[in-house]
Amino acid sequence: MQSKAQTQNKDQAQNKRQNKKRSSKKPSNKEFAFITYFFLILFCGMLGYFVYFQVVEKEEYISSPYNSLQDLYSAQVIRGDIIASGGEILATTELSEDGEETRVYPYGTLFSHVVGYGVNGKAGLEKQENYTLLSSHQFVADQIMSEIQGEKTNGDNVYTTLDLNLQAVAYDALGDYDGAVVVMEPSTGKILAMVSKPDFNPNRVVEDWEEINEEGSSVLFNRATQGKYTPGSVFKIVTALEYYRENPDTYGDFDFDCDSSFTADGRTINCASNKSHGDENLIEAFGDSCNSAFASLSLELDKTKWNQTAKELLFGESLPIDFPHSISSFSLSESADDSTTMETGIGQGTTTVSPLHMALISSAICNNGVLMEPYLVDHTESADGEVLDSYTATEYGALMTEKEAEVLENFMRQTVLKGTATKLKTSKYEAYGKTGTAQISDTEDTTNAWFTGYIKVDGKEDLAIAVVVEDSGSGSKYAVPIAKKVFDAYVK
Repeated sequence: MQSKAQTQNKDQAQNKRQNKKRSSKKPSNKEFAFITYFFLILFCGMLGYFVYFQVVEKEEYISSPYNSLQDLYSAQVIRGDIIASGGEILATTELSEDGEETRVYPYGTLFSHVVGYGVNGKAGLEKQENYTLLSSHQFVADQIMSEIQGEKTNGDNVYTTLDLNLQAVAYDALGDYDGAVVVMEPSTGKILAMVSKPDFNPNRVVEDWEEINEEGSSVLFNRATQGKYTPGSVFKIVTALEYYRENPDTYGDFDFDCDSSFTADGRTINCASNKSHGDENLIEAFGDSCNSAFASLSLELDKTKWNQTAKELLFGESLPIDFPHSISSFSLSESADDSTTMETGIGQGTTTVSPLHMALISSAICNNGVLMEPYLVDHTESADGEVLDSYTATEYGALMTEKEAEVLENFMRQTVLKGTATKLKTSKYEAYGKTGTAQISDTEDTTNAWFTGYIKVDGKEDLAIAVVVEDSGSGSKYAVPIAKKVFDAYVK
């Protein structure tokens, strides 16, 4: 017979086995903790994305012309107005007696690309500010009354930085040529004019849709911001900056005797019209836009540093503007031969740039090397006139040092005083700039004319500009006169 102690030990062992068996079926505290933390992290991630979406991405998604939610907004809100800096209406919604809405652009083709259109999709400011234009911050009582009466409320209005007079002058000055003009304030980043041709009539987008979208058409393409042009000699601003950076103490000693051409490694670079400039230092070579001199000095530059300088001037980078734009390109490998290097130095080869980008570079030079973020919207208002959002000047950063900007400014002043832009010499203002004549065909004598620069005038903000005139001729003959008309209108 088992003793009482043996029986107790047996019972205890059996209980331990049962408890162990039961415990093996239950999740441990660690498992509970893992599951809890997993779902907590998942919840926090979803909450974080929801907040991010509401703050950062909501407006972009709602503004998309492919978002069906817009139909809900437009069913309740009459699209707001787009207005110039002087109060002129650039886009508005008119109502017929039966309540039918028509989007109207009082200035027709004048602001076609920058203001855009609001049917058959959207473009320009109509697209960028779609969320604002379809939002309503009208007085609450008025909104309630409109809802009770089955009427729509009025959307918010967008006040732009665009100057009607400068836009009209730039538009008329470009004439029948394709091309673009961008005008801005270097100290603030305000874009005052943006012209692109060929243009279209936004009042007739529906009627003309097939024509303006036919194969090969580039009518809807905004050349001012999306154009990718060979820069020609306006790129000598970049080349000159790189030469100065590598020779800050001796750049003034540069000397070149131009006999109209320069040859290296079997490749000959010619000056415009085969002109012999004679003995020139760097500032004179810049002002006269001497291809031979710049081809020569390009061979002395460090390609790695040159690429870095181009990058710091935003080549290969997205520009700091909330508006569709192209990314300019610059690439010069360490193994590039002399021919490629010389072509790159005078703005030919594979380098491309937009007019907006060149306006930004000139603006930075004018503003002591500091680039201000360019912008097109000054503020937004409710239909009752209450200011909702205001946009102030924001510093993007320094593209170059103040000393470097001063050196380039002296070079650009030389271009006006004694170089290729003497048509800008006047007592009304001080002008600075660089011309360019970019060859765009290897088989034909076809060129785009360029000018970029700025003016300083007492009592007014400085004004920067970039002009490109397609299939025309030299920058001094075709682009400079356009800049002059804009400058003259600004100081009048």
